Amino acid sequence: MRRYHHIGIPTTERRAGEKLIEGFATYVSGYDTSAYGIEWMRFEPAAPVPDLVRTIPHVAFEVDDLAVELDGKEIIIPPNSPSDGVRVAFIVENGAPVEFLGFTKEVTFIGASTTATYAKPISRRHNRSRT
Repeated sequence: MRRYHHIGIPTTERRAGEKLIEGFATYVSGYDTSAYGIEWMRFEPAAPVPDLVRTIPHVAFEVDDLAVELDGKEIIIPPNSPSDGVRVAFIVENGAPVEFLGFTKEVTFIGASTTATYAKPISRRHNRSRT
């Protein structure tokens, strides 16, 4: 099952509160303060990210089984782990990038003040409530 997680919007401008994703030369911001999962992404020149992801916004879905979602799809970023307990991959759908996220344990999102606990398979949605 797919559940909306966020929209990632590429930018070339530095934004307040940016956090570096170690090893990916990518900065993210906004997710922790957005009630709708809007995440800004800024890429260093050395970021191992295809031009499609650098230039076109992507929608991201939390999935129960990453392998099932990727089966038969055009994969542009193979499964990887940008942080402990998270596996992600990107595909192309109708000319646009789509990200799938699978969670395997308690995760604190980069820059976020909320946490959610997931066990494989994922049975509930990330708690996005704000105080």
